[in-house]
Amino acid sequence: MHISAVVDSTPGGAKAKSPIYVLFLAVVAAISGFLFGFDTAVINGVLLFLQREFALSTLQTEVAASALLLGCLLGAAGASLVGDRFGRRICLLIAASLFAASTLVAALAHSVTVFALGRLAGGLAIGLSSVLTPVYIAEVAPARNRGRLVSMNQLAIVVGMLVAYLVGWGLAGLGNTSWRWMLGVAALPAAGFFVGLLFIPESPRWLISHGQREKGRRVLARIYGVLQADVEVKAVEEAASEEEGSWGEVFSRALRRPLTIALGLAILCQITGINTVLYYGSILISQHFSGQTTGTALMANVIIGCTNLVSTLIALYCLDRWGRRTMLLTASAGMMVALILFVVAYRTPGISPLVVLGCILGYTGFFAFAMGPIPWVVISEIFPTKIRGRAASIATSTLWTGTLVVTLTFLSLIRALGVGGTFGIYAALSAVAFVFIWKMVPETRGKTLEQIQHEWES
Repeated sequence: MHISAVVDSTPGGAKAKSPIYVLFLAVVAAISGFLFGFDTAVINGVLLFLQREFALSTLQTEVAASALLLGCLLGAAGASLVGDRFGRRICLLIAASLFAASTLVAALAHSVTVFALGRLAGGLAIGLSSVLTPVYIAEVAPARNRGRLVSMNQLAIVVGMLVAYLVGWGLAGLGNTSWRWMLGVAALPAAGFFVGLLFIPESPRWLISHGQREKGRRVLARIYGVLQADVEVKAVEEAASEEEGSWGEVFSRALRRPLTIALGLAILCQITGINTVLYYGSILISQHFSGQTTGTALMANVIIGCTNLVSTLIALYCLDRWGRRTMLLTASAGMMVALILFVVAYRTPGISPLVVLGCILGYTGFFAFAMGPIPWVVISEIFPTKIRGRAASIATSTLWTGTLVVTLTFLSLIRALGVGGTFGIYAALSAVAFVFIWKMVPETRGKTLEQIQHEWES
């Protein structure tokens, strides 16, 4: 089934009457993305010092790096249970509490086991918020700029990553205990996230689909104005009346294609290897490139983080202009080429480390341009309202499974296949991603969530 080009009439072309209010809702929700990015990327600097303090083996290092990701997987798997029953906002409040508590536990840990348990709890927070933050933003955002607003979460993620790299670089001079401070500073934005959530409403689409029509209408009236709010309420009610809202609905024949698309994008954006750079960059550079010190490796992380941020900003500008499909095809092809060049450069004797770094930056930049933000956007918008939380939970759990597998196997793959062989696999998987996107992913730019739903049914 092909989704036709959008016609921007009602309500798909409706503008927010209060764009500042919509922006406020998106920014508060996206603080979870900042914490997501910081908590995942800070391990890049932490591992160098954690290895020394606890004399970690390769396997222990992989486990320390992956404990958070296991929590992410479990949190994402359970997100729909609380998100669909109690609401998106309540779930995010739970996540905010977990962010703060887990940060302090990990920072104060005096054994690898306690450290891993603290990181596991932080992963639960990330898993919950990674499912429900894009869903929440999608459900309050007007169709014409929904992609850009949902991608604010991805922007917050890469800002969090960059801040984590800067914190790691800046605090490295404190010595072997610097990793505790690298982790502990995240308690402040976690507290800010909790406070911010107290000032935003529940998702209007969740309210309406759970029988709280008037509350939902009031929120929509603040976004669109009273007249357009009534149109939006009617559209949501009509869509909700046609849905069973069950797990059976998620796996029904009618939704088989959107589920395949969501799962495919979720797994491919991870197994193409980006987190090997984002999580293990300092180890990769300092241990596998001669003459590179810990300080040099942490500085390279900052450069990678800056590239990630700039490319994400470009993605935000292009997303509602170019469309999801075109950007995904461009990014997957670019990643494949950059990885091939990286493998060739790495195996070329005497080549400048700057050339190798340039290939890594190209790979990171293409990923951040589309493969980073767009899967979250697509997952948040292609499912009907009543099963959106369940479907997003499955897709996000799949994404975290891919992340966990890559993180748990990277150092072992390096030992078995070498740097060139390992990144050659990621280049091949980038080619698979290109083919999947070309064959399967439609364009959803500019459509309301209800219009997308009806397209699958036609």
